[in-house]
Amino acid sequence: MTLAIPGFDHIRAPGTNGVELAAAVGGDGTPVVLLHGFPQTHLMWRHVAGRLAGEHTVICPDLRGYGASDKPEADGPEVYAKRTMAADIVALAAALGHDRFALVGHDRGALVAFRAGLDHPETVTHLGLLDIVPTLDMWNVLNGASAAVGYHLFLMAQPPGLPETMIANSADAFFGSFLDAWADDPAAMPREVRAAYLRASAAAVTSIVADFRASAGIDVEHDRADLDAGSQLAMPVTVVQQDWGARLGYDAAGVWKAWAPDLDHRLTRAGHFMAEEAPGEITAAISDLLAR
Repeated sequence: MTLAIPGFDHIRAPGTNGVELAAAVGGDGTPVVLLHGFPQTHLMWRHVAGRLAGEHTVICPDLRGYGASDKPEADGPEVYAKRTMAADIVALAAALGHDRFALVGHDRGALVAFRAGLDHPETVTHLGLLDIVPTLDMWNVLNGASAAVGYHLFLMAQPPGLPETMIANSADAFFGSFLDAWADDPAAMPREVRAAYLRASAAAVTSIVADFRASAGIDVEHDRADLDAGSQLAMPVTVVQQDWGARLGYDAAGVWKAWAPDLDHRLTRAGHFMAEEAPGEITAAISDLLAR
């Protein structure tokens, strides 16, 4: 069974360095690009995308290494660096005729969006980030027993070989554990959608691990260079997240304010998969962002 966002066309378009991205495109108006998280595909936006399409051209790609997009071999750390993945999105939008666009990302897609905002301020007009802190800050706040919530980050940071083998040998159990543990409302992710995420993730173990491994290496280097240079996000930024600050003992809004002077920081009662669990709330947050 092939699942799709109703009313959207499904296309392939160039990213960078010969990589092609699969994307769902629909609506009409100013462009908004929506980037999915882990362990998902563009399908996670199925509710939000349709609501935004009445006023906007909505583009929902699969990130490189995920879903139906190309999965290049990670023959160097830059292949799955968020800088490279962000450049993919800029190239995809340009191929569709958009040299400026609003960008919203969830989870891994939010890390790509964050990097795009720093690297391409002339291109990204508005930036929405769901349930993350920047990579450098993420590693800084994971301390002691509280770091257990991010065990997968440490596993996939290990050198190539063991993480890929372990995950591939239990792919459904591994990826399914996050879909189960991070959803406050399991009914928001129907059985067929959950199965689609598991199939896509099982077929992309090597590239998913490479994406996470980059976040323990080259992505940290890029974030630290920007921090040292005093770089900040120049566009309006909205962050929506669970109250991780209270859970892990840090000031989440303060972390974001250091990167985003024009910040709207919101907490949600929804679970991690908030675009599926609370699509009305997330659509409203995006609409408010776009009106700034």
